[in-house]
Amino acid sequence: MNLYIRYFDKEVVVQKIDEAVAFLNEIPGFEPDDFFVNDFVSYVNGPIQFPKRYKVRNRSYFIVIKTTANTLEEFKANGANAAALLAEQAGAEKVQPRTISPYQSENVGWYEASITFNRVLANPVTGKSRYFSTDFVARVKAISVQDCYDRVVDYLRNRPDIDSRSQLPSIKGRNFRTRFLGLHPEN
Repeated sequence: MNLYIRYFDKEVVVQKIDEAVAFLNEIPGFEPDDFFVNDFVSYVNGPIQFPKRYKVRNRSYFIVIKTTANTLEEFKANGANAAALLAEQAGAEKVQPRTISPYQSENVGWYEASITFNRVLANPVTGKSRYFSTDFVARVKAISVQDCYDRVVDYLRNRPDIDSRSQLPSIKGRNFRTRFLGLHPEN
């Protein structure tokens, strides 16, 4: 079993632990102690096949990967072949279409949207702000319930008399209700 070791842009494939430690000694500011060497040897000789990361200093690590490749070029070629194989397998699988949520299903026409939101109002005397529950009802021509919700929320966010700290409800919450009126909004 060979080892691929990378520290930033320096990388090497080695066959022996001594070669790996010699490479690691070239890292500025990293001095392998006995604890590190024992942990490194137990990782190399152990059954774990996952890559391992070792800390050099704060937010600076090097990575060790067990490999069967004998050279750096062979290691990189194996990685490129594996990536191409995974991409080919992903393309071969049939992708299931996403289900459309009931909010996004198209039903063009007029909607009556009712939204209850927490509106921020500032007290001019004290300068403090308070939340007040505010009801807003509008008739909106939209493609779907999601489109209706987006239009109402955009309208409320762009009004100059509504503070940006006001809390608008989610489309899924109980504070947003909608009723389809049809193609003509008579009632």
